[in-house]
Amino acid sequence: MNLFSTFIDLIYPPRCPICHAFLWGKKARNDLEELPLCQSCFDSFREIASPLCPICGRPFTPGIEEDHVCENCLRKRPSFDKAAAPYLYEGDLMTAIHEFKYGGKSYMVSALGPLLAAFASDWLKERDDLILMPIPLHPKRLRERGFNQSLLLARHVASRLDAKLDSLTLRRTRYTKPQTGLKSGERRRNVRRAFEVRNQKALRGKAIVLVDDVATTGSTLNECARVLKRAGCKEVYGLVLARTSMR
Repeated sequence: MNLFSTFIDLIYPPRCPICHAFLWGKKARNDLEELPLCQSCFDSFREIASPLCPICGRPFTPGIEEDHVCENCLRKRPSFDKAAAPYLYEGDLMTAIHEFKYGGKSYMVSALGPLLAAFASDWLKERDDLILMPIPLHPKRLRERGFNQSLLLARHVASRLDAKLDSLTLRRTRYTKPQTGLKSGERRRNVRRAFEVRNQKALRGKAIVLVDDVATTGSTLNECARVLKRAGCKEVYGLVLARTSMR
């Protein structure tokens, strides 16, 4: 298999999906895992670190010294218990996610999926009772895009955690505008009552991890969590690849 892969690489030299540089001997490494992108692009991904909100996971701007609950979570506690992301949504990573999500480049999950999976294995390392659920797309949006990027990411995480993946119970029943470009209040209204749960009995007392690519205000995560909690879920967590800071 290694010989075959080497032969294929000679005919079709691998390139970084972000900057398109050749990857001969230049692949990035995450822990002990080799990634199909260049080290330069990987090094530009800025990791989220304290200070941040321990509930929504959103990082604070410089000048804040320690973690504390943000104003939004104090004013109205989210329906999810906690949310977290490994990276800030900016620069090369923002470009990569945009190409992955809107450019039809589903193959980019081979670079992005392992990053989210590695973070999840550390963040959720004490849990072995979790069910992973990707944020669902409306059938019309799925036909337009051709794939659900959240499901592709969730498969990597489920494999890494050896966890159950459920992509059918949570459904999107209302076609909504893209959240991009909408203000905070508009985002909340846009996804209100856009999701429903099938087979509620199967979710009673369960712990769910919602998986998505990006979170900004967290409105989509929050609405999905609200629906899942009403269906009887005991805990709901949000796991996303990247999110914005509090600016």
